[in-house]
Amino acid sequence: MAPFDPENTLLNPLFEGYKLDAIIQEDVLSRHPLPHALNQSTAAAKSPLSFHEMQSRIRHNHIAISPTGFAVYVAADYKVVGIDADPDVQHSEYPSATFVDGSLLLVADGHSSLYALRLAADGEANILNSFELKIPAEYETAHASVPFRVHCAGLSSTGSCIAILSSKHYDPAPSSSPEETRAPKKSSYDIWAVAVDLEEMTQDKPIALTIAWHRIGESVPLQAVYFDTEQAFMLLGSSSYHPLATPAPPTYQPTQDELAPIPRADENLDGAQNLARPPKPPPYSWTQTNDSVTIAFPLPSSTPKDAIKVTLTPTTLTLLVDDSASADSPAPTPRYALKKLWDGIRTATSFWTLDRQAESTFGLLTFHLDKQHDGTRWAQVFAAAGTHDGEPEVAETLDPSELWLIRESLEKYTAALQNGEDASGLGLGRGMPSLAEGELDDDVDTDIGDMAVLTWVDVDGSEPPWAQAAGADVPFTLLSTPLPGHAASRSSLIMRHGMDGLQFSLDATAWKHTSTFCVLSFVLASKRDTRFVHHIASKAVLAFESGARDLGGNVYIYCPTTRRGDKWAKQAVLKIGDSSSGPLLGVGAVFTKGGGEKIFCLCEKELVVIQSTL
Repeated sequence: MAPFDPENTLLNPLFEGYKLDAIIQEDVLSRHPLPHALNQSTAAAKSPLSFHEMQSRIRHNHIAISPTGFAVYVAADYKVVGIDADPDVQHSEYPSATFVDGSLLLVADGHSSLYALRLAADGEANILNSFELKIPAEYETAHASVPFRVHCAGLSSTGSCIAILSSKHYDPAPSSSPEETRAPKKSSYDIWAVAVDLEEMTQDKPIALTIAWHRIGESVPLQAVYFDTEQAFMLLGSSSYHPLATPAPPTYQPTQDELAPIPRADENLDGAQNLARPPKPPPYSWTQTNDSVTIAFPLPSSTPKDAIKVTLTPTTLTLLVDDSASADSPAPTPRYALKKLWDGIRTATSFWTLDRQAESTFGLLTFHLDKQHDGTRWAQVFAAAGTHDGEPEVAETLDPSELWLIRESLEKYTAALQNGEDASGLGLGRGMPSLAEGELDDDVDTDIGDMAVLTWVDVDGSEPPWAQAAGADVPFTLLSTPLPGHAASRSSLIMRHGMDGLQFSLDATAWKHTSTFCVLSFVLASKRDTRFVHHIASKAVLAFESGARDLGGNVYIYCPTTRRGDKWAKQAVLKIGDSSSGPLLGVGAVFTKGGGEKIFCLCEKELVVIQSTL
């Protein structure tokens, strides 16, 4: 037997070629500048080399790998540089600071030390002491000291200061399983509540911080706030923060087999007819032009004209249909009594028609309404659509020629109810409202905001009894947090609701809807360089651009409507930077001694001050 006989079972004579498997480079590549450069011509010098010597140098591998996964190379200056494939490196944090009261300031250096400073009336600051975070072994971290950030601080009822710190969690040891070692691990973050004894601040030696309580989560907090009256901290993050001994609650996703409708009285959900029941079409379809509105109601073809009673006024529509002859029709019988329209119409030139099709099941009752105010875009047909009175919101049909689809959709709906076939895609008309034509990007709008969860913790580390009532562990999409420094806004959040932004303010231990910023997620979706989004009470939402492209950034200001039903709200744009100021790094509100309010915009090379007029 020859030493290199092939194994026939491993040969593949049917192979035809390769297909490209597209790999996203950002997912698999990372680049790291070398601290000491290589030089391929170092060894060649000026000596002549043979062909084989040159070939050997070209193929020379400058990196050497150890059996334990450590690598080295020799730089041009003859330094041996080590490369660790899985380094246990502590990444430093940005320096951070928070006020305990009007004159006491806590500053973290971004490494593992905390400093207490006392501000004097003349603006001078004196360092009272420094503190070190020493982590006991029971917190299951690989290091006794880690870099951290300080988020907020407050005075407890006992007189001590409680500060909230966050740091990356470092596991004590890698897994012994090779499969688990190769699998990427999710980062987790420690939340430390440390107690600072105010009476010991003046000692000459550094003081170890006392850990009052600890939480762990999957993200750095977006916001941490201390509430004096409740003696509790609110932690806002993309995940909840739980004690180390308590595993994080898993995100449950039901399977298709577990999804089932709630049965009504005397309803058999096991029947074939119910398993494939299609969605019910909306009650009408409508479209508009610059000076008119067209509304189409589906009616059974057998409906006589004298069964329809219509009355039009400049602001209302009355439509009553005698449905005694079509009681079994699946189409909803239109019934409107003095229903207020979105805007005024001209009754003298408005009319209605009935198109009955003998060969079809449904006909169309069509209203042609002349707008009283030409150029005004109607958002809905009726003024109360989508409110508590049960009137549904019906999207505008962009193309009037599509109105004929009403009859076809209802006939498909009727057939689907009879034979159980899937009639997906039903609806009166297609498309989107003309107000958003060419502008709305559903994928972008739904991605606006951050998924957030609230965690409430008492100063003693326990969960307050009212935490669930205050929204603990309930996920929502966050659009805006309070502008730092603005005390009137600190207990409010703006959450996404459809395309709107709803402001909820904390009233005792319950959230109350206090204001609405219309289509806020839509306008925020159009900003591609946004760094901060904050709000000032119920007055305005401010979207700050970073200005990182050397063009400077803007702040976009959006106000809520003055009264319910208003069609317009105020907005403004201010330039806060240019190529000389650098990118925006921080924002906050301050109050002057005269009672005025100013917004500080801290850029890389300049401080921009906005005199608030809100």
